[in-house]
Amino acid sequence: MKHCAGQIKYLVAIKELSRYDDYVKCVSIARHLGVSRPSVSKMLRCLANSGLVYEDFCNSVVLTPEGEKTVEAILANFNEVYTFFHKFLKLPHEQAHDQAIQFITDFPQDTCQRLKHIVKRTVTKKGGLK
Repeated sequence: MKHCAGQIKYLVAIKELSRYDDYVKCVSIARHLGVSRPSVSKMLRCLANSGLVYEDFCNSVVLTPEGEKTVEAILANFNEVYTFFHKFLKLPHEQAHDQAIQFITDFPQDTCQRLKHIVKRTVTKKGGLK
């Protein structure tokens, strides 16, 4: 199933926030993405209707197994894209992380895949990057 850029950003935000806290709150998502709480509620309703988060998202937002599978597929390109921004472009860790997230959420998946393969091939040829 194809997901819009907004859905992808929210799924990635939920995944990232859940690494730090078992109970991801709507207000945390709003702060993380720089959006309003009503915007979060609207998108969570959409994600719940798509089966990507559980219906009861008022107390805590939790990805369904389908949501987990979807976000893992999205994040499959993250490591190589992050490497591109951090090692190739020499951006600091935090900036490289933010740019990589923005890239994988805004650009088409096939573009991300192509960058992933270029980075892998370059790293392999150079025997790893320092």
